[in-house]
This record gives sequence, structure tokens and C-alpha cells, in this order.
Amino acid sequence: MSGVAVVTIAHGRHEHLAAQHLGLASGTELPDSYVVVAMDDPGITEHSVGSLHRTVVHHGPTAHGGLPLAAARNLGVRRAIEGGADVVVLLDVDCLPGAELVAAYADVVGRRPESIWSGPVTYLPPPPPDGYPDDPRELEDWDDPHPARPMPDRGQHLDATDPDLFWSLSFATHRATWERTGGFCEDYVGYGGEDTDFARTAIAAGVGLGWIGDARAYHQHHPVSSPPVEHLNDILRNGRIYAERWGQWPMAGWLQEFERLGLVRRVPHGWARTTASTISTAATPAPPP
Repeated sequence: MSGVAVVTIAHGRHEHLAAQHLGLASGTELPDSYVVVAMDDPGITEHSVGSLHRTVVHHGPTAHGGLPLAAARNLGVRRAIEGGADVVVLLDVDCLPGAELVAAYADVVGRRPESIWSGPVTYLPPPPPDGYPDDPRELEDWDDPHPARPMPDRGQHLDATDPDLFWSLSFATHRATWERTGGFCEDYVGYGGEDTDFARTAIAAGVGLGWIGDARAYHQHHPVSSPPVEHLNDILRNGRIYAERWGQWPMAGWLQEFERLGLVRRVPHGWARTTASTISTAATPAPPP
């Protein structure tokens, strides 16, 4: 299989992006290209990212009311395919790749190109004083995949059918399979909904979903709120879009938490914001809904 690209979208998180770059440069197989899409962040350049072979930075779309995550991913994949990639790995800017991540994705996509493949992700604790290790092999000491998603052992893969378990933190696709899906729906802006929409769209197009144990990633720590009240408007807007497309609301766990806090209320066709004041929450690791 020739032409393996890694695509990352970023706004801020410059240190996380640089650490990801180092991890990719230290893996058992280097990507043929590394495509970074900067969203409203002129500080991200080829020079600031690093010197991995064929690192390309594109300054992507902007949108009012939130970051255009879906559109930025689509742009990154489009540029990767135009550059000759047959296998495209999408990796969240916060994710450090395991040593075998690129090789494992390239292998499974080459053998099973009809499916979209995801790998287990470990949420790391805060880094030690000297930071996370540069050698991705040393990250295995922290290996503890998130329990809300499938976690096949190394050397194993699982076929999956539940679109609610798909996430865009780490996944890979063949170029032809990506084109069958049409990519992410760009109606979504900001946090939430576009991952599950993409998985449902893939299944509707006859594309399978799967999990591969050797493609492990490690999510660098950063403070977040649980529930993510700072994304409340995004979740309500994107939830309505999802409901219009699929007949049900996503992110039910978060919405129920917002209801408990008095921030949203149930209405005949879903959920709406209340007049409650914004309340503060402790910054704690928040698992996906």
C-alpha cells in the first residue's frame, strides 16, 4: 500500500501539535505526508509544526459561532488524496500516536479497505515535570484505553455496527471508501454530532466500521468541563441538525446532565436552552457522551 497520509486539524494546542509531530517521526513507519489544517490560527506553519517529511500546513475554513471541525477535516483529507495518499489517517491534535499506529492503520486498510478503522485511545494523566516521553514506545506504560469504546488487544481487530461508538480522535480510511461516504457533513460547526453523523452516513453507504488493537493513541491531558457547558450552544445547534437528518437527538448523556443543571429543557421536538445563568463546573476529564 503506497501513499499514507496523517491529517490533523488544529486551533491553538501548539505544544500538543509539536508533540504529535515528534511521535509520528519516531514511529515504526513514517507517513508519506503529514497534513495539518489550521483553523483561524496563523501561528501554525510548517516551521512551527516540525520537519517531518512532507509536512504541509493549510489554513482552512473559518465559521462564525464555532470552529468548522467537519469542514477542516474534509479539507485535510482532500489535500491528502490530491497529494497521492491511498490511506488517510485522521488524528486529533491532542493525540500522541503509538509507535505502531501508522503501520497498523496502513496494514488493516490495505487488507480491508471497505471499512473505516478506529484504534483505542488512552486519556493520559497530566504530564510529569519533564513532559510526556518523546519515544512513543514509552507511552505503553500508560496504556489504559477509554472504557466507553471497544478496546481490542494488540494483534486483534473487531468489526463494529454501532455508529454511536465511532469517534474522530483516531481513525483511518481508504481514499475510495472516504469518497463513498462523502466525508463529514459541513452543516455541523463546533463541538458535537458530526462524528456520529459521519458513522451513520458511512453505514448507510454500505461502509463497515472496525477497531484495530495495534493502532493505539494517547490523548494528551488538558482541562475540560464535565458536562461541557462551554459547548452548550454548539451541542444544541448540532443536535438539531442531527435530529433533522436522522430523526433522533445525539449526545443524550450530555443533554440529560444539562437538564439536571437547569441549563436545558425538553421541548416537543428535542431540547432548548433555559434562561438559567451559566454556572461553573470543575475542570475534570470528561468522557465522550
